[in-house]
Amino acid sequence: MEREHQAQQGAEICVIWSTVPPSRSEDLAQRLLEKNLVACVSILPVRSLYRWKGEACDDREHLLIMKTRRELADAVIRTLKGMHPYEVPEIIVLPVTAGHLPYLAWVKGETREP
Repeated sequence: MEREHQAQQGAEICVIWSTVPPSRSEDLAQRLLEKNLVACVSILPVRSLYRWKGEACDDREHLLIMKTRRELADAVIRTLKGMHPYEVPEIIVLPVTAGHLPYLAWVKGETREP
């Protein structure tokens, strides 16, 4: 029964990843937090190797790992797209299937009702 409850709580939460230029990461994170769209944003320095418009790219970026309610994912995506400097930003929503119940409840409590 406890595992079922954890899975049920986890299904309400998601994690959203987005890479951004280091100069924009704090501003984007603060905006999402001020709007109560996310409970937490972890900011990690990353090196991204990729191809863009036929050219090999090697960029230093920040990876934003955002924790929120699943029903707020579309609002987070809209906000990110509106502020993001990239032509095609990486925005990926990952489901949470289970987790530490007090943490999941905290994420839910720190985000606004849609």
